[in-house]
Amino acid sequence: MSGVLESPALDQLFRTARTRNGWSDKPVSDEQVRQLYDLFKFGPTAVNSTPARILWIKSDAAKQRLAPLLSGNNRDKTMKAPVTAIVGYDMDFHEKLLKLFPNAPGAKDWFPTPESRQETAFRNGTLQGAYLIVAARSLGLDTGPMSGFDNAGVDAEFFAGTSIKSNFIIALGYGTDENLFPRNPRLDFEEANTIL
Repeated sequence: MSGVLESPALDQLFRTARTRNGWSDKPVSDEQVRQLYDLFKFGPTAVNSTPARILWIKSDAAKQRLAPLLSGNNRDKTMKAPVTAIVGYDMDFHEKLLKLFPNAPGAKDWFPTPESRQETAFRNGTLQGAYLIVAARSLGLDTGPMSGFDNAGVDAEFFAGTSIKSNFIIALGYGTDENLFPRNPRLDFEEANTIL
């Protein structure tokens, strides 16, 4: 690593970045989606498991399939976003470990049951969703992550017949200040940290 990021970069990623509820009409291209994946895929996961599977909702037809599965407060703002990422996790991630973790050819056998895979898939898929948010911000996109939707309904509508389960969704695009709430407080260091 070559050093600390400059303050404007840290602002863009964390300090002044906001969860957006309003979106401009500016589109997000398929190429930008690919650039986003090509960046966030490098975030670390346990045994390089990379269990996240992202379904990018862009077309009007796909948005109409998603709309009834969103909670009332999330529906309008999600429908206005140029892209919505359904962040899922693959319960059969272990099938890819021979490719992803070649230094341990038997790694697949570490996860013999659905129960043994659930924790790794969910935890590391969630990490990858967080990497997606930071990567999107680094590429000049705004995000609106949320969990207000019918997971079982999304799984039935978009992941039926697969080993993928939905985790959360992220609206993506170029945010506006529409319905932008004041920034909520964060815990002080002493409230959330202990150094031993």
